[in-house]
Amino acid sequence: MVARPTPGRERRETMATLLDLAGCAAACGGAALAAYWSFGLARIARTVRTLPTPRDGVALARASPPGASVCVIVPAHNERAVIAGLIATLRAQDHPNLRVVLALDRCTDGTEEVARGAIGGDPRFAVVRIDECPAGWSGKVHAAYRGVHDGDALNSDYILFADADTLFDPRLVSASVALASSRGLDFMSLVSTLTHGRWFERAAQPAAGLELMRQYPLLRANLREGRRAFANGQFMMFTRDAYVRCGQHWEVRGELLEDIRFARVAEYFGMTSGVYLADGMLVCRMYHSWAEFRRGWKRIYTEAANRRAGRLLGLARRTRAVDSLLPMIALAAVVLGALGAGGDLRPAVILAGAAGLIAWTLAMLWVVRLGHGPWWTAWLMPVGSWLVGGIMREAARDLRAGRPTEWAGMTYARDVR
Repeated sequence: MVARPTPGRERRETMATLLDLAGCAAACGGAALAAYWSFGLARIARTVRTLPTPRDGVALARASPPGASVCVIVPAHNERAVIAGLIATLRAQDHPNLRVVLALDRCTDGTEEVARGAIGGDPRFAVVRIDECPAGWSGKVHAAYRGVHDGDALNSDYILFADADTLFDPRLVSASVALASSRGLDFMSLVSTLTHGRWFERAAQPAAGLELMRQYPLLRANLREGRRAFANGQFMMFTRDAYVRCGQHWEVRGELLEDIRFARVAEYFGMTSGVYLADGMLVCRMYHSWAEFRRGWKRIYTEAANRRAGRLLGLARRTRAVDSLLPMIALAAVVLGALGAGGDLRPAVILAGAAGLIAWTLAMLWVVRLGHGPWWTAWLMPVGSWLVGGIMREAARDLRAGRPTEWAGMTYARDVR
């Protein structure tokens, strides 16, 4: 007589089978993570090896000091808290032929008084006060336009647009001019190094920046033909002729991301563009609170996706799957393998999970290092990516619900496409 399996034995066998299946499934996730970030590591390495930074421009400027004239335009709306810091770094620039125009846009918080105090009578600085924004214009774009024309910026060889919440290395302007000149650029933009003092700057900001760079890879943004046009409005420098040929800010008057629009216009006209990492020479604190962070990145992702709600939802799913779920699945493969999952394939289960975790960890550490952030924030990427996915989902819902974008004291209706 054949002994019948006891219920307890059947349960154990069923659990062992389920554990094996879970281990094999997790191993597939680990292998996918390893493949994805092995390719990602190769792309990061190629980006670092191929593209210069302003630090390369420092050596160029030292060898042959640039004499081109530069006018820096700073559009600012209620920037009392940060404007003095930027002015101090602009006053410290080593470029000899520099002018700065502060375009103060409908400021009600005492920005002008703080700015004039920080200027301290420096004759290189001028202040343009703007009391209203015409219909059809976004506030920042109109302020920049007024800064150019009221500040006589078109008399300069280069026109550089900078955000009020940035800080310049003393060598940045001269290094940027030297770098742009050496590479024959009509238009150059820098991706700033962001601060890491607040919790969301550590937990979510690296993931937010990584997602934007994944949508607009710097290697593709720097192609001469067929490029993925991209620029960062925190630092955009044009030759005078290129700025005029682009149609000036009139061409982008209604845009909330005028930087990407300028990059596309420059591509249309066949201009030579360069977009590089600032490598610590341009620092920016974008947002002072989690609410500002969410609102600001919703605006960025909405416009970067051309106001396509479906695309935003797809990107949200991708970032959560690749950057939040897959690392956890790879970790699960290692744990399940250690518990005996996989049977004869147990070593492969552990190896696949470990390979995925190693590739992902190396990539995240490199990303954080390029952003000059604390190394340990790499381990927060799954949390940050989940939060970023939520921001993109919320942006898609706002588009479909017809909710306007509120930014810098103005409200903008953004139709879904």
